Order: sequence, then structure tokens, then C-alpha cells
Amino acid sequence: AAETASLEEHLQGWGEVILVADKILRWERAWFPLVLMGGVSFAFLMIYYLDPSVLSGVSCFVMFLCLADYLVPALAPRIFGSNKWTTEQQQRFHEICSNLVKTRRRIIGWWKRLFTLKEEKPKMYFMTMLCSLAGIAWVGQQVHNLFLTYLIVSVLLLFPGLNQHGIITKYVGMAKREINKLLKQKEKKNE
Repeated sequence: AAETASLEEHLQGWGEVILVADKILRWERAWFPLVLMGGVSFAFLMIYYLDPSVLSGVSCFVMFLCLADYLVPALAPRIFGSNKWTTEQQQRFHEICSNLVKTRRRIIGWWKRLFTLKEEKPKMYFMTMLCSLAGIAWVGQQVHNLFLTYLIVSVLLLFPGLNQHGIITKYVGMAKREINKLLKQKEKKNE
């Protein structure tokens, strides 16, 4: 609760923008995924067209973040009108901050489990890391960097909406059923 309250206080100037971004990421309207993918595609097409060096690209990205950090808290109340902040909006903002804290804790938990695995089963850790990183390196070699980044960003931005509308649960359930069918068929063959 203390971490959530601290995050809420830290992000208070971004409240209105975060609520709008949350609505877009959760696809509250049917056309939001199209807008989201259009924006991402436009940004990546501009990067492809301009073809900046790594240093220029990182510099421009950080400059954009600095401008946003300075301008959003100053302009958001004028654009959205902070006197319209309702209890419902405050509750949703609290849920978003709580989810961000939970996600941060999950990532830290996975990180700690990885090092626990390293201490308890070093051979398994070594083989798992070696195979995983070799697979990632192979994919990175086969797919262009910018396209791979585009795919990763697209999946990350579409994930909340896919999850909200039950699409992920549906397809994961279908995959589980198919795997169970295959396992049952294999058991019948062994008998």
C-alpha cells in the first residue's frame, strides 16, 4: 500500500494522461487497436525512413522523454481540466498504480528466482540460460533489428487489450486442450 501511495504521488501530474492511455491500451472502443497500431507503425516507419544512428536515436528518444516529463504535468490540467477529477477516476488511477507495483514485484520475484536457481541448481541454470540466449541470438540473427523491435513493442502495447477482452485466455485454453489431447493419445499408445 505504501509503494502504491508513493507511486500515485509521484505520477499525480500524469494522472489524466495515464487514464487516457489506460483506456486506449484496454481497448474501451473498438477502433482503439487500430489507432494504437497506426501510431506505432507510423513511429517505426519514421525511424526506418530517417535511419538515425544509435546515438542519435537514443538522444532523440531521451529528449522526447524529457520534453514530455516537463510539458505533460504543466499542460494536462489545461487540456483535460483537473477540476473534473472524479472519485471513479481516482479509483481507476489507484488500480493502475497498484497494478504497476504488482508488475514490478513480479519482475523482481522472477529475477530472484533466477538467482535462486543459479545457487540451487547451477547446471540447470547454465543449460537453461545457454539454450535461451542461443535461441534469442538465433532469432535476432534471422530477423531485422527494427522489425523485431516493432514486433516486441506491438505485442507489449496490444497485450493489455488482448488480456482485457479474454483473447489470451481463450487461445491459451485452446492450446492447453490440444496439448492434453496429444498427451492422452500418447498415453493410449504406450498402454
